[in-house]
Amino acid sequence: MSELTTDATAPTSTHRTITTRSVPRVLSIAGTDPTGGAGIQADLKSIAANGGYGMAVVTALVAQNTHGVRSVHTPPAAFLREQLDAVAADVAIDAVKIGMLGDAAIIEAVRMWLQTTETGPVVLDPVMVATSGDRLLESDAEAAMRALLPLVDLVTPNLPELAVLAEGPVATTWSDALAQAHAVSERSGTIVLVKGGHLSDPRSLTDSRSPSLSKGAESAACPDALVDAAGRLGDGRTLVEFSGPRVPTRNTHGTGCSLSSAMATLAARTGSWASALSSAKAWLTSSLQHADALEVGTGNGPINHFADLWAAGGLGDPAARGAAITDAWWEEIVELRTRIDQLPFVVALADGTLDPARFAWYLQQDAIYLRAYSRVLARASALAPTPDEQVFWAKGAASSIEAEMELHRTWLSTYAVAGMDVAPSSTTTAYLDHLHASTVTGDYGTVVAALLPCYWIYQDLGERLVGSSHAGHPFAAWLDTYADPSFAVANRRAVEIVGLTAARADADALESMRAVFLASSAHEEAFFAEPLR
Repeated sequence: MSELTTDATAPTSTHRTITTRSVPRVLSIAGTDPTGGAGIQADLKSIAANGGYGMAVVTALVAQNTHGVRSVHTPPAAFLREQLDAVAADVAIDAVKIGMLGDAAIIEAVRMWLQTTETGPVVLDPVMVATSGDRLLESDAEAAMRALLPLVDLVTPNLPELAVLAEGPVATTWSDALAQAHAVSERSGTIVLVKGGHLSDPRSLTDSRSPSLSKGAESAACPDALVDAAGRLGDGRTLVEFSGPRVPTRNTHGTGCSLSSAMATLAARTGSWASALSSAKAWLTSSLQHADALEVGTGNGPINHFADLWAAGGLGDPAARGAAITDAWWEEIVELRTRIDQLPFVVALADGTLDPARFAWYLQQDAIYLRAYSRVLARASALAPTPDEQVFWAKGAASSIEAEMELHRTWLSTYAVAGMDVAPSSTTTAYLDHLHASTVTGDYGTVVAALLPCYWIYQDLGERLVGSSHAGHPFAAWLDTYADPSFAVANRRAVEIVGLTAARADADALESMRAVFLASSAHEEAFFAEPLR
């Protein structure tokens, strides 16, 4: 069970350490939605969908449907405290999600309970401003909400709510939203989840002060970020950004409720806010992509909380689920991909100023890599569950051997430098050790996820490098190999296979796949960095 700890950087704030649990017991403190799309009904679905056991304490009874709220009945604050105490007296609470708190008295009751009760991490979705812009709380309740922040670990406001917490105007650019979040985090000591999906103009995402999201507004149309002024996001970071596609659907009812309860659940399962957001974002994207299929109500309907579960059970579209997962991984390495483009070796290869000796050294390491890479591809073929996948990975293994032989027959004979060491470098060895380690458990998903970055990053980089080729370019023949359409086809198939495998995986296997994908991506960056290090 988690313990209450005081953060030295924010003396007035209380933060709970996270003790992970495979099936965390998560308490939702929120209002109701009789149509099931928001409030505690959405929270319980979200908790279950993300691997937790959900419990609920009701703060308000709400008469609403997919068109809006009709009326609200708020039970006495004393009864709310009785509900909270009844749960805490009997059940160990691994995480808490707080949603609708209708007035100052209700907020104060929750604040007093948090001060005296041992729980896991606390996530607050501060229901303060409707999507229409209408304020939902009186000024005294807004002040009480700000006073609640030091007692929670993560707050997940929409942009109008972030503005209320920051006591400023509503942010219109991504960088302004991040600045407001940093101010709130610094003042309260809590981590802030910023949700850029609420930005009305996607072009505002290309603000120059947020370079990691400036490669294209379309691909970064729905960014999220964790902001922690105290630098507790790993390696002393104060900011971790994620980007993803904006899903074209009006059925978004309960998105905020569902995301915050998913974050509470996944934080208690993984012990990491960054990992929790990565997984929650992939799950939420899939839930939005499949929302229209539910056909609930005639207004703004709910998201499809169990789309992934139904797909795994053969009740949905695993390809769409898989695409959402791999897209989330790809967006998670957007900064890494930007860095690869800017590496001295890549820049010099593109503009033709690369020393031929350095190019020959890179080719030698690539030949060593391909020889071992083919063995891992062969292992993927042996583990593949279908004949089609067996053939795909086997062809990849054969192509790697052919490519290695071609390197020696043509490129290395052209660029060879007398006396150059052909032993594998430490970077090459580390990458290959990582790939071979992925095969030890015999888990197909882990193996193919580890292989994928070599396909995907190489093909993505090649699309830009081939544009640098011209008749007088010293490496034109090499750059032109990137234009081979067969490699683009193979890459798309590799992404598809890994996505389908991920869609069938349970939560633990999926996290293992993500981890090896990220690790392989880091090795790819190191491999391109080494020739001119």
